[in-house]
Amino acid sequence: MLRDLPLDELRRYQPAVEEPADFAEFWSAELAAAAAVADGVEPLFARATDSGVRHAEVFDVTFPGYAGDPVKGWLLLPHAMPPDTAFVVEYIGYGGGRGDPFDWLTWSCAGHPHLIMDSRGQGGGWQRADTPDPSDTGAPSTPGFLTRGIADPRTYYYTRLFVDAARAVDVARRHPASAGRPIVTTGGSQGGGLAIAAAHLGEGVAAALPDVPFLAAWRRAVEVTEARPYVELIDYCSVHSDQVDQVFRTLSYIDVVNHAKRATAPALFAVGLVDEITPASTVFAAYNHYAGPKQIEVYQFNGHEGGLTRHFRAKLAFLGKLASARDS
Repeated sequence: MLRDLPLDELRRYQPAVEEPADFAEFWSAELAAAAAVADGVEPLFARATDSGVRHAEVFDVTFPGYAGDPVKGWLLLPHAMPPDTAFVVEYIGYGGGRGDPFDWLTWSCAGHPHLIMDSRGQGGGWQRADTPDPSDTGAPSTPGFLTRGIADPRTYYYTRLFVDAARAVDVARRHPASAGRPIVTTGGSQGGGLAIAAAHLGEGVAAALPDVPFLAAWRRAVEVTEARPYVELIDYCSVHSDQVDQVFRTLSYIDVVNHAKRATAPALFAVGLVDEITPASTVFAAYNHYAGPKQIEVYQFNGHEGGLTRHFRAKLAFLGKLASARDS
């Protein structure tokens, strides 16, 4: 049943990953460029009057992301919203999009204001998206998103998505519903990787809740799994074998291990030990390098689904303890 290293080894697993010398400067420049384009452009919060959701007010959100490209989202503001509940910013797993407001009821049902960021260009896999990717250069790539623009970190798809994720934190912080509330990032798989990146790149993130995070320890990942979507990278490198060094150099700017090293907000991770999509060793690589206070929930016989409702309750309890610590 075990798909990766034994648990005692996973808890110590802290691999060295490639880190470019200009990592900090690169991301500072990317965020500054996005902020400059978005300066003076206010996010739009249009009431979704026909959403059908009764326990919360639903807003159809549009905000400027990378290069000012419009990024969609949903904002759910529950009618019963205790003052100590965090404002949750959620990112979506690979291939999916923001879908329908009814797809996102858990956090608002628990009394949390909840912003869901759409994933540019995605939505053809399992849940629809409404955000195009106009900044895609159209360079040759394998089917999917992992190798789009991968010849250069400045043109790479995930650079754009990471900037969008940081901008979503800014949108949450600027909304009146966030006044006096901590901003928390969360998501599963790709969304978990984005939650870690946003905890580093976003301003004022109070906690990160990454579930089975994707986008960590790339070389380890392609050594131990051929599952989608990591197989896209294997396929690309098999065809473009002369570009392997540059591919992994680009990936080093995205590797959430390098972002985890710089994230200081308290974090609760989830990992499934039989996960073939984001192998447990890659999750523990990000967790063991994470710079802030941290906990990890280990689901011994779970795969990429993680801990499901049990873990959602663990996240609620984690945020409750943080709230109690702030009040004490």
